[in-house]
Amino acid sequence: MNALYESTITSLPRVHRGKVRDIYALGDKHLLIVTSDRLSAFDVILPQPIPGKGAVLTAVSNFWMARFAGVLPNHLAPEIDLAIHLTPAELQQVAGRCNVVRKLKALPIEAVARGYLIGSGWKDYNRTGAVCGIALPPGLQLADRLPQPIFTPADKAPVGQHDENIDFADVERRIGADLAAQVRDTTLRLYAEAAEYARERGIIIADTKFEFGLDEHGVLHLIDEALTPDSSRFWPAETYRPGISPPSFDKQFVRDYLETLDWNKQAPGPQLPQDIIDKSAAKYREAQRLLTGD
Repeated sequence: MNALYESTITSLPRVHRGKVRDIYALGDKHLLIVTSDRLSAFDVILPQPIPGKGAVLTAVSNFWMARFAGVLPNHLAPEIDLAIHLTPAELQQVAGRCNVVRKLKALPIEAVARGYLIGSGWKDYNRTGAVCGIALPPGLQLADRLPQPIFTPADKAPVGQHDENIDFADVERRIGADLAAQVRDTTLRLYAEAAEYARERGIIIADTKFEFGLDEHGVLHLIDEALTPDSSRFWPAETYRPGISPPSFDKQFVRDYLETLDWNKQAPGPQLPQDIIDKSAAKYREAQRLLTGD
């Protein structure tokens, strides 16, 4: 499978290169988002791509966007014909890994839902007994299922920096109380419905992050990506047990390998062995198969 580390479209102006996505302006009202096969770990973009990763992320996110279209609108603009704007070679380059989206006003937070105690939530809990100011029962273990899912927002950090957890009061100060409540309630609804669907297909969604934007009328839209292996922790349900960090379908597999190296977690990232690349690619494809049937 061919890998795309960075897109090279000259027919459109590139406006941003993120950790994974290359974004191009498509007129005044739309953007072209190309999902590369780049992989970042510890906020460092690694030097090798994971073949097929971008196509998996695109397919999985589009699956969830369609599934939740009745809950809230999203930024996708499938009515735009890319063949009018790109050369045949460029179309081939981005086939299966791109979306045209509407330009919306992105909210300055990441909306995180947690159903299990892991990652930065586990660190917060050990230090304070709470996550993002939400008190939790004492005595919880690593990877324990929470009594109920919680909304634990984060501040969006620039590329190369860590996102910082914030509390709900901070969200209210940033975007207003009414919109903050809508974002929280929508986040928890999407997570609950997705977690139930995924569990029936052998995947536990331990946590996930959403991003939202507003259109010119102030209507909330789902943007960026939704419930992918990059924006979520996916665990195999059959091997899950509390007290250990479960194996996963996401890039935690690569993080675990990197933790065995003598690396300071600063750029440039280390070269990955071919077997780590191959196994990571297989994990992404397996997550897509289980969730979407493709």
